[in-house]
Amino acid sequence: MASQDWLEKDFYKILGVSKSASDAEIKKSYRSLSRKYHPDVNRDDPQAEARFKEVSEAYSVLSDKNERAEYDQIRTMQSGGPRFSAGGSQGGFEDVFGGMFGGGMPRSAPSGDYGDLFSGLFGGGGGGFNGYREPTKGRDVVSRVTIDLKTAIAGTDVTLEGPGGKKITARVPAGVKDGQKVRLRGKGHPSPDGGKAGDVIITVGVPKHQIYSRDGDHLRIDVPITFGEATLGATVEVPTIDGEIVKVKIPAGTPSGKVLRVKGKGVRAGAALGDLLVELQVAVPSHLSGAAKGHLEKLMAALPNENPREDLVKRAKG
Repeated sequence: MASQDWLEKDFYKILGVSKSASDAEIKKSYRSLSRKYHPDVNRDDPQAEARFKEVSEAYSVLSDKNERAEYDQIRTMQSGGPRFSAGGSQGGFEDVFGGMFGGGMPRSAPSGDYGDLFSGLFGGGGGGFNGYREPTKGRDVVSRVTIDLKTAIAGTDVTLEGPGGKKITARVPAGVKDGQKVRLRGKGHPSPDGGKAGDVIITVGVPKHQIYSRDGDHLRIDVPITFGEATLGATVEVPTIDGEIVKVKIPAGTPSGKVLRVKGKGVRAGAALGDLLVELQVAVPSHLSGAAKGHLEKLMAALPNENPREDLVKRAKG
């Protein structure tokens, strides 16, 4: 903003505080108003955005000890103290700023033009005097933790070192996925100028399990069965990831690769609860005794003469 605007804007009134307000009172009021008028909250309200800029502008001046003192001095001149005069020879402007310049107003300053003078006094453009300065957010703390699949399904607490060596405990929610991030807002580094503190961002790693794999909220497991179990049907025992053993019934004539479902034995993520998907794999014996081989040959001869690949060949041709 132009330097003359300090004479026109009441920053205390904009923030809703008294002229004797403490730094803490000013900061508290700013945080409340900036949340209320932030553009992200009022996307379709240009007046709120303008109000947000006013609030930020006021805070940038009043939160700085030196700028607040200069602002108070300028406002005093306007309302009750010595006043500006175009000629500058009747006590007003020169008396107030005499101390600043060591004995009087610079004679080179053009009469009545105080914009350039203020710019020289307070550092020219930019900064808190010629434009609002929104406080910066503190730096985030970025970390990574690795937990096993069972722990990821159950959820857990992890502890890490935050700013200044302070220990921070974070809750990793049940059902967390590999690569998912957990954010703790306001637990990172403090802002250097009164803004919001940074966040703690934790990336969770979940390595592959040697038996189970994740399929959304479901768990998958490969279960080997014998040729006889697949052909005649059977009931087999299947372990769940929490250590429980469940019994799964295999229908007669089950092919290799068929998937059976055990309800509610998957991953709970919020209100959702997945299942355990049991994929059956027919295990072929690698060694047969002579007698066993003979019995198998007799069995094959007694079975219907079917070609399980017949339909495959037809579809490939068609």
